[in-house]
Amino acid sequence: MTKYVVVLCDGMADLPCPALSGHTPMELANKPNMDDLASFSEVGLVRTVAPGLKPGSDVANLSVMGYDPAVYYTGRSPLEAVNMGIELSPDDVAIRCNLVTLSDEENYEDKTMVDYCAGDISTAEAAELIRSVNEALGSDIYSFTPGVSYRHCLVWHGGTTEMGFLTPPHDISGKVVGEYLNTDPSAAGLIELMKKSVDVLKNHPVNLKRIAEGKRPATSIWLWGQGRKPQLDSFESKYGLKGAVVSAVDLIRGIGKCADMTVCEVEGATGYIDTCWEKKTAAALNALEDGCDLAYLHFEAPDECGHRAESENKVKSIELIDSLVLGTLIDGLRKYDRYKIMILPDHPTPLTLMTHTAEPVPYLIYDSAVKKDSGVFCFTEANSKATGVFIEEGHTIMSRFIGD
Repeated sequence: MTKYVVVLCDGMADLPCPALSGHTPMELANKPNMDDLASFSEVGLVRTVAPGLKPGSDVANLSVMGYDPAVYYTGRSPLEAVNMGIELSPDDVAIRCNLVTLSDEENYEDKTMVDYCAGDISTAEAAELIRSVNEALGSDIYSFTPGVSYRHCLVWHGGTTEMGFLTPPHDISGKVVGEYLNTDPSAAGLIELMKKSVDVLKNHPVNLKRIAEGKRPATSIWLWGQGRKPQLDSFESKYGLKGAVVSAVDLIRGIGKCADMTVCEVEGATGYIDTCWEKKTAAALNALEDGCDLAYLHFEAPDECGHRAESENKVKSIELIDSLVLGTLIDGLRKYDRYKIMILPDHPTPLTLMTHTAEPVPYLIYDSAVKKDSGVFCFTEANSKATGVFIEEGHTIMSRFIGD
């Protein structure tokens, strides 16, 4: 019996960073378990974002899970909506609704994106705000559903996806938003909702309390990531394995549900550096014990730290994955005749750019039954490239991982 675990370190790959003396977080992190696995693994680079596609976690994680985005991708928000229990009809468009902090200029176009996550607003606080937004702006056409922390969903009934690109707020941190507002006539109603939300949120008790506590208020909604209901083949029918997903993020959990994988509930999972590392690891091991063949263990923290330019925390997040996840994971897998571990990011999230890029990412595939001498003693971007191993089509890496 072979068990498979994917450890997806979201946004872990990076560029040399001045704040880290010209190193990347992977180069500086103390990660003995990861480095030891790399020395006995296949190590290389994989292109998880095909040319012409935006380097989002949606596209990249679909690729890693073995689904060609060119075939299966319909947009980010519908995948999140599935996990939130939102029933989408064929003419519904799901749109990600962030709660963000904008600066206080009078004209919306002159405001600056101060914080794409409204100061890590809590789920309970955010739910109150989104309910107020829905009461004020919801209608037979638009309905808002609260999600987790700053991540929520708008369903546009009878809407269109043909309005071009809606800019993710984490792509424009510190920038004036005016030039990033979609000007297509089809998006006019969405932009108007964003502008109207400012008045709804301005003097909301939740925000007034946050300001009094020295926290950033959620001053606007921000809409992006539109798409229609996705249709994925089940993971088991596609690969012959029962899969499980462990993640704090609606997007990843939604992909898992669309693929008919077991989606594990883990209390305390946050998607940031304060997440419950040990509980998530235990959930993955329990899923394998309960009959699943593969666990997809997703950690959002490196990506969040990249978006926030938190160089020390990004290094720390990698170290926490190594110390609190990999050691326990390896010990728990030794009971099986054979086990395989794949470790990789979905895309880079460079600290200097504070957003995603589409460059190929480092990966390792460890097989307990076929240990290889890779010559790599530190798992980094440069060392992975130096092996000369390169996977051009990212969606093929799952077959490579589970194949003999």
